[in-house]
Amino acid sequence: MVKSLLICTFVLGVVCVAVSSELSVCIEEDGDLRIDCPLKPRDSQINSYEFSMSIGAVETIINTNVSGSSPDAHYQDHSYVEQLEPQGYRLRLKAEMYRQIDTDSEKTYLCKISKNITSKTIEKGELLPCTADQVVVQTFCCLLLSLWTSIATHLNTH
Repeated sequence: MVKSLLICTFVLGVVCVAVSSELSVCIEEDGDLRIDCPLKPRDSQINSYEFSMSIGAVETIINTNVSGSSPDAHYQDHSYVEQLEPQGYRLRLKAEMYRQIDTDSEKTYLCKISKNITSKTIEKGELLPCTADQVVVQTFCCLLLSLWTSIATHLNTH
């Protein structure tokens, strides 16, 4: 019994790490595009970020703090980035700018934090509103992991 609980704990831990490092892209209530990038920066590196978008073979930087790199002039004053807790960054692109790029083509959103990269491809019509449901989905397995760990610890001590 304890062995199977430990195996479940391990599996949930792996799933939790995978979900927590996934890029999320959604539309805020005010129409702004929101990209959450919960990547952990590499140890012993300056904490840098770069958000970009790729349509076809063309990649365009939306916002960055990487030295020697700059965002496309089109987006320069129309996006901002804030730090997420416990790690990562959130980009918001103003609604009027997002509507200008809302084409029929597939878009790939990319996030680079201290040379760690994650991306998400979105087809037209797949972009969903940002809701509390997303938070629940992203943290559900972490809550299960905590529960399983508590149960396993309790059974181990008895």
